[in-house]
Amino acid sequence: MTTVRITRTALTRGTLAALSGLLAGFAALTVAELVSAAVRPESSPVTAVGGAAIDRTPAGVKDFAIRTFGENDKLVLQLGIVTTLALFALAVGVLALRHRRTGSAAVLAFGVVGAAAAVSRPDSTGAADGLPSLVGAVAGAFLLYVLVGRLTRPRRIAGEEQTPGKEQASGKEQASGKEQEAHDGGGWDRRGFLIAATAAAAASTVAGAVGRALNGRSAQDAVASRNAATLPAPASPARPIPAGAQLRVPGLPPFTTPNDTFYRVDTALVIPKVDATTWRLRIHGRGVRRDLELTYQDLLDRPLIEREITLCCVSNEVGGPYIGHARWIGVRLADLLKEAGVKPPSRGGKADQIIARSVDGMTLGTPVEDVMDGRDAMLAVGMNGEPLPFVHGFPVRMLVPGLYGYVSACKWIEDIELTTFDAYDAYWVKRKWARRAPIKTQSRIDTPKPFGRPGSGTVMVAGVAWAQHRGIDKVEIRVDDGPWRPAQLAEQDTVDTWRQWSYPWKATPGGHTLTVRATDGTGEVQTEKRTKTVPDGASGWHSVVVTVD
Repeated sequence: MTTVRITRTALTRGTLAALSGLLAGFAALTVAELVSAAVRPESSPVTAVGGAAIDRTPAGVKDFAIRTFGENDKLVLQLGIVTTLALFALAVGVLALRHRRTGSAAVLAFGVVGAAAAVSRPDSTGAADGLPSLVGAVAGAFLLYVLVGRLTRPRRIAGEEQTPGKEQASGKEQASGKEQEAHDGGGWDRRGFLIAATAAAAASTVAGAVGRALNGRSAQDAVASRNAATLPAPASPARPIPAGAQLRVPGLPPFTTPNDTFYRVDTALVIPKVDATTWRLRIHGRGVRRDLELTYQDLLDRPLIEREITLCCVSNEVGGPYIGHARWIGVRLADLLKEAGVKPPSRGGKADQIIARSVDGMTLGTPVEDVMDGRDAMLAVGMNGEPLPFVHGFPVRMLVPGLYGYVSACKWIEDIELTTFDAYDAYWVKRKWARRAPIKTQSRIDTPKPFGRPGSGTVMVAGVAWAQHRGIDKVEIRVDDGPWRPAQLAEQDTVDTWRQWSYPWKATPGGHTLTVRATDGTGEVQTEKRTKTVPDGASGWHSVVVTVD
């Protein structure tokens, strides 16, 4: 019976030690959240470690995450980080039961890792970014040391203290039993542990709640500045979208993508909330005769252009969803560069690359020639009739029609530096993506869906095609291995927008493969060759397999 009781006690202590580790980890994160409110929200450990993980993830793995999890890739990463921290905390708690100081030291070491991740981020403001992780780790290590101490501290038993002359316990076996019970924790401080653990859990919860509230308050000024923003009427408005640009075919996406469903692909674990009243943009660098510093109001006071532009992410697989269309309003970027004295390389300019920097440290490299060749490249301030949503770059983002987003569409932009491709590699180029990335001619079947079961007879096959800044001249459909048939094109808005198409298919019972290809405005036919998204965008024909009943 004594052996069974000792074993059960040891198991209980082991479980509570693991719980102690979990509480210590929770305390470390919540205290760090509280401290980050005094530094900046991006310095919290989960955000810092997650950002560092994104920075160091190979392009292929990152592309797999986007392809597999879509816009939930960051949520999956954060859940993975929290799960890893929880498992680490459980293991450290068990370790601390036998090696109390070593367990606490492990918590401190993890804090050092978090601090190193925070100060190594591209948007780091300095050593202060490491403070939340370090302070949180100290709090967690101290709590673990205290809690495990309650599990190893012998309990004082009534009557155990002997008075002079009282007979002592006799026999080697009884003494040995007491020594074994003490070794296995038979006398640990249950009451003291429960009090300390409960108090720690409550204090940690309060610290985390206060930290989140303070971090949320820091974004209130940004929210207020967006609510107060009023977009002026554009000096150069977009022409109305032709009535025939939207085909009335069930299953087709709307020609204009609503803001709340517009795709989002970026590396920001925390969406930057930038106060437009304090925002500044600097234009400087090679070939700039006069540096410019502009406020948000400065941009609104300038002549604005309004344009219909379709954006596409380079991570979009053949037939993928990462493409959307919106009406954008902003300042023509070429005009700002000319005002700063910048010339394109074709006219003797010293710089051939624009490095756009966002407030979260992201850098994108764009050819100067493309920005200044007459296309509607802009610093956008509005999207579909309202100020940019925070998730899409408020207060200002950059757009260059015809280029994939990773070389043109810098959100939350705050700096434009003129340089050369030889002198500087932007964020994605350092990760094996191409320096130059014009959007490839692509097409997609939106209806019928893959593995659909349409009825026999006339089935409307429809979708979209795009080749921004070149336009779409023709779309063709092939059924199984039959000949290519021309699809009916919707009316084209501009060469910078996608184009809808449809084809009335005389469907016969059985399994069929439908394939689409497009021809752009230069006469180039979409290539059949399948390539992955890395290094400069996917290519190939999109096909769907259906079974006709």
